[in-house]
Parts: sequence; C-alpha cells; structure tokens
Amino acid sequence: MELHDVWFVLIAVLWIGYFFLEGFDFGVGVLTKLLARNRPEKRVLINTIGPVWDGNEVWLLSAGGATFAAFPEWYATLFSGFYLPLLLILVCLIVRGVAFEYRVKRPEEKWQRNWETAIFWTSLLPAFLWGVAFANIVRGVKIDRDFEYVGSFADLLNPYALLGGLVTLALFTFHGTVFVGLKTVGDIRERARKLALRVGVVTAGLALLFLFWTQIEKGDGASLVAAVVAVVALVVALAAVRAGREGWAFALSGVTIVAAVAMLFLTLFPNVMPSSLNEDWSLTVTNASSSPYTLKIMTWCAAIATPVVMLYQGWTYWVFRKRIGTQHIAESVH
Repeated sequence: MELHDVWFVLIAVLWIGYFFLEGFDFGVGVLTKLLARNRPEKRVLINTIGPVWDGNEVWLLSAGGATFAAFPEWYATLFSGFYLPLLLILVCLIVRGVAFEYRVKRPEEKWQRNWETAIFWTSLLPAFLWGVAFANIVRGVKIDRDFEYVGSFADLLNPYALLGGLVTLALFTFHGTVFVGLKTVGDIRERARKLALRVGVVTAGLALLFLFWTQIEKGDGASLVAAVVAVVALVVALAAVRAGREGWAFALSGVTIVAAVAMLFLTLFPNVMPSSLNEDWSLTVTNASSSPYTLKIMTWCAAIATPVVMLYQGWTYWVFRKRIGTQHIAESVH
C-alpha cells in the first residue's frame, strides 16, 4: 500500500471520528428545542456536552489539516467548489462556540434564550450541510480538465445530496438523543428514550433509502458490507433503546455512523473527488497527493501525536462520565 493510500484511509478515520463525536453534540444542540421543556432542562442538555464539544471539533481541524497537507489538489478543489456551504458551516461553528461560552455571561432570560436559539440553529445547519457536502463528493461534481470546480451552488442542491443532508441530520439527532438518555437521570432521560424511538424509525427509513441509492450508483462488495452493518446496527440500536440499554444503544448508533461514513469512502476510492463531466478529470489519491517525502514526514508526526490526543480526549470523557439531571442545576449561575 502506497503512502497516499494510507493517508486516504487516515483522513477517512478522522472524518469518521469527527462525525461520531460531533454527531451526538450536534444532536444535543437540536434537542434543546425538541426535548427540553424549560430553562433547567436546556441547561442539563448543554451541560452533557459542555466539557467535550470543543474537543470533538479537534477531529474536524485534523481532517482539514491532513487533507490540506496530504492532498492539496483535493483541498483546493473542495474548498473552492463548496465555498458557500463550507463558509456557512464555519460561521455556524464559530457562533455555536460563542453561544456556549456567552450564554451564561448575563442573567437576563432574553439574553440566554437568544443564545440557546443560536445553539439550536448552529447545530441543525451543519448537521444537514455535512451530509449535503459528502453526498455531492460521492455523487461527483463538475470538475474540468484543470481539476477546477466549474459548477454552481445550485448544482450542489440535487435530490441525492439533499437526501444525504436529511440522513445526517436525522442520524445525528438520533445519536444525540441516545447520548442524552445515557448521560441524564429522571424524567428527561425517559422522554429522551421515547423520542429516540421515534427519531430512530425516521432515521432508519431515510438511511435505508440513501444507502441503497448509493450502493446502486457507486457501490461494490465492500461498500455493500458496510451498508448492511450500518442498517443492522441502527435496527439493533433501536431495540437497545426500547430495552433501556442506553450504553449499548449509543455504541450501536456510533457503529451506524462509522459504517455509513466508511461506506461513502469505500465508494470513493481511489477517487477523492469524482468528476461528473469526465472520469479522466477526477481527482484521485494519485494525482491529488503531495510528494512521497511530505507524506513520509506527516506519517511520523501523526504516529507520535495521534495517540497522545486520543488518550487525553479519552481521559476527558472518563472524568465527566457521570449522569446529571435538573437536581444538579443551581437556580442561578450568577
């Protein structure tokens, strides 16, 4: 296996890690409107991800940085062609981070309500737009012989991509609902379990349609195995939710995300960005990669830094592993 193949796999792993971790905190952000009934319950939801949401975004930074260094042509074409949706995602992530930090800086109800509304929308929009972006990458976009995107923003809003956006939004919401059931106690935990069942059924329907469409258009034997694993894991996750086994349900919803994203990368390889105009104009792991020497240096750096980051992040989750409820929320933070 060549180093550019190795880095394609590593970038896939980074995106899988990002969607697994950021997926549930996007879901929790969406639940601030769907599940929470009052201010203390919204604070419970936000506090479940408060210690970890910023660490989860490290995976996005790593994925973007790795793409820039290992596959500069891919990075350039992706960020120029998908400029508007990626800019909107970036703005959402910035506002979302500010909302988490500034929400409790003043005691006025209107101030806190506005920031909580910002958390909802800046969680919902990226959850949808990431699905749109990756569905377009798999489907293929208008890339010319110079490896430049020549399509329009409207070309990205095709039925397949919009379905992909709905799938990631539903799947992340389900993942977040299961996470809330795992991290809370009392009435909010029970309502999260009931909501997870309803969201999970919708997610299963959308995911089955999207994965079947992807398999028919782009799939092979390996992608079929990944698709089957994703669907089976989602169905078993629903059974675990019904049985009140939140730990198993969360693990299995995570397996669904891992398998589904893995399927998308399996359908891509050896392309990194297929051209819908001419297959010969597609960006591949070969023509989009950096020099072998660059990839070699990156490999050594990743081998040293990655375990350290993963150990630190794992320790963070261990420290903040306990369940919380409204009884743990003080009447005022001021």
